[in-house]
Amino acid sequence: MYKVFYQPPNNTWMGDIMPYGEKGTFYLYHQRDPRDPGPLTESTPFGWALSTTDNFINYEDHGISISSGGPDDVAQWIYAGSVFKAGDKIHAFYTGYNKKADQAGKTSQVLLHAISDDYEHFIKNVDELALPAQPGYDVTDWRDPWVIWDEENSQYLLILGTRLAGPKSKLTGRIVSFTSKDLKKWDFQGDFFAPNLYTGLEMPDIFKIGDWWYLLYTEYSDQSKTRYRMSKNMTGPWIKPKDDSFDGRAYYAARSAYDGNRRVLFGWVPTRERGQGDLVNWEWGGTYVPLEIVQRSNGTLGTKLPDELTEAFKNSTQISPITIENSEGRSEKIIATNVGDHYVLDFDVNLDVNLADIAIRAFKNQETDESYQYLLSVDDQRLTFDKSPEWPWYQMMTKGLERPLPIKGGQPIHVKMIVDDDILVIVVENVSLISRVYHKFGNDLAIAVSNGEAKFSNIILRT
Repeated sequence: MYKVFYQPPNNTWMGDIMPYGEKGTFYLYHQRDPRDPGPLTESTPFGWALSTTDNFINYEDHGISISSGGPDDVAQWIYAGSVFKAGDKIHAFYTGYNKKADQAGKTSQVLLHAISDDYEHFIKNVDELALPAQPGYDVTDWRDPWVIWDEENSQYLLILGTRLAGPKSKLTGRIVSFTSKDLKKWDFQGDFFAPNLYTGLEMPDIFKIGDWWYLLYTEYSDQSKTRYRMSKNMTGPWIKPKDDSFDGRAYYAARSAYDGNRRVLFGWVPTRERGQGDLVNWEWGGTYVPLEIVQRSNGTLGTKLPDELTEAFKNSTQISPITIENSEGRSEKIIATNVGDHYVLDFDVNLDVNLADIAIRAFKNQETDESYQYLLSVDDQRLTFDKSPEWPWYQMMTKGLERPLPIKGGQPIHVKMIVDDDILVIVVENVSLISRVYHKFGNDLAIAVSNGEAKFSNIILRT
């Protein structure tokens, strides 16, 4: 059971989220997967449900907003899309998916349109708009439309994820675009972003902060995570930042929304296949986690946890400053015992110039020395998540559970970690890394230092 992270009702899992923000409220249109018996197309067809929040702690469930269809319906499943306001109407552009068409190799994904007067109930306009895959593109990978108003050209821009027709293994994943003056007649503009890096792209998103435009997308053939590009223009050319992602493998299909105050990412933390533990692969769908976007001075993007998540943990304990030193190996300090499954750890740390790494060890068992571990490596300039120790080798499938982390000895850094049942989130200097775990070895919390000295201060444990 989660304290701060939202799980849909009726034992369902969160799929893709189509967020919309207005006047301090986020409208989270999303898929609810019952997994009967498996995820996505192995399950009962789903539509879009709606939950709203203005604080990321309390949510109101509004039920189904766009319903799924029958076995012969072009929109048997309601795949991802986007929601926006034009005039006094709320518009949803979404992907209709039909399983039988997919199995037959026919057009199985089509862009569709629905309209609402009240944010909650949408009327489908299947006959008004249906944008199938254009010639030369894959008819089974044509999805996740995102619509934005292009002020400079006084028209709507629609982008979506697709790939070229041909073997799925070829690196032809791309984003294409349409334009329209009235949301009814759409003109195909061809490729919008075609990097030749991935087999497919999905869940694209465009937004602007200050002078910079950002293009978000999720790829599933390299590290299977949400990435971004930057440009001074809405249509590119797109610049790749050195660290072009928001999190690791365990944060997928993130889209953003702005409520008038802040821009927030809405992605989901996947479960492992059939819940079989740390050794197996991830599967589709899971639990949603919000990450607030932070723009750095050079225009690149980082993330932070919304303040409300920390504030939900009401019991606060100040821990005295700690210095840990070991010039030849690792030394460790237990900072809390019997800490439970729901807490926030906050601290500042000063690293000496020779330090190799520091570790935060959650769910630690002092008798066996087993735990989960976030490792902040100065030597490798990486933030990683793993089971510790990895014995007998190996104990966890960790591909993608890492981030670049540009920290230096002699540099003070701030660290925040939330543990909420089986989901762990750490943010180090606006670099986040999320994971889901399946074993709780013990109930203690420790920090460790290798080959150097670290001084920990402003240590606060909230439960």
